[in-house]
Amino acid sequence: ENPTMSQSFLKSLIILNIFNLCSSFNQIISKGANFNPMKMNLEHDILLKCARGEKVNRPPVWLMRQAGRYMSEFRNYSDKYPFRVRSETPEIAVELSLQPWKAFDVDGVIMFSDILTPFPAMGVEFDVVKGKGPHFLQPIRSSKDIENLKVLGEEVDIRSKLPFVAETLQTLKELTENKTTLIGFVGSPWTLGAYAMEGGSSKHCLFTKGMMMNDPSLFHGYMSKLAESVGEYACFQVENGAQVIQVFESWAHQLTPLDFETFARPYANMAMSKLKERHPYVPVIYFANGGSSYLESQTGMKCDMLSLDQFVDIEIARRRLGQNIPISGNIDPLVLLGPEEGIKNAVSNCVSKAGNKGHILNLGHGVLQETPERAVQILVQTAKNISYDSLE
Repeated sequence: ENPTMSQSFLKSLIILNIFNLCSSFNQIISKGANFNPMKMNLEHDILLKCARGEKVNRPPVWLMRQAGRYMSEFRNYSDKYPFRVRSETPEIAVELSLQPWKAFDVDGVIMFSDILTPFPAMGVEFDVVKGKGPHFLQPIRSSKDIENLKVLGEEVDIRSKLPFVAETLQTLKELTENKTTLIGFVGSPWTLGAYAMEGGSSKHCLFTKGMMMNDPSLFHGYMSKLAESVGEYACFQVENGAQVIQVFESWAHQLTPLDFETFARPYANMAMSKLKERHPYVPVIYFANGGSSYLESQTGMKCDMLSLDQFVDIEIARRRLGQNIPISGNIDPLVLLGPEEGIKNAVSNCVSKAGNKGHILNLGHGVLQETPERAVQILVQTAKNISYDSLE
């Protein structure tokens, strides 16, 4: 062995390592002061773990409607492009999905889309009118309409009809893998059915409840078709990268406890069962907006976690549901319009009452358009600064 060559080689190796270290450091600096590779490696799946029922060291946090018009960057797109253009153009949908993660370092990225997105693939067209919301061109109101409703997977190839959903999720997976949890979502059959039957937003769901009361067998058939499609669509999202699925019963406030038990719960379960049978390790979160009056009816559902609205004290919800049922929620979105101290108190109060296991911090509903971006930053960072060790 030539000692001179060995020393020379060793010296070159040291210089190369120093160069690589400096290069890596410069990359870290260029990403900004908040970039923390250790944190990224250790906590990238904290939300996924919590949704699975695993122990974590702090409450994971993400917000419903975290990609929304309260963000100035989001408005650069919403002021320029109609909703369906934004949600059905993968390049735009990916950018909008990532904006709150980049801005606030939330623990989950949820695909920018809508619960109504699969309807055109089922043969039912809709549009989203700015300032008014969804509008169905031909609402579903007769037995013939229900007969013509196509079932995803069974009568429709989802990939050919919804290629933009696959592309959006696949791209998001590439950009977020080992960095954060990727969340997909679907609408629950009853909420989707009511939307399509009413033709858009509704105060009383007169057409829907009319069929529920006057022709329940026809309505049950309608729900069955939608449940098959919802379950298939949820599987499609998982097969393209989603790690967690949230099921939105957005119109649960329209349902009495008996209506929920009869017309909503069975079909939500049918859809979620289909997903769990095919992808048993993917956590499912069920959110009944306005359903806190019948929390007990939500126990035993085919989901891994229940998301709570803001109209129930989370500590009382724990007692009503049982301590072992994982929950998500449930800060009042209006708190974000208040002072910084109020936001911090709401976070600490919610986390303290929810306890140190089985809780994802979220709002009781979506972020309001009037919310200051700074308020969201305060909420997220306050949550991420909490250690469960301090609560024991």
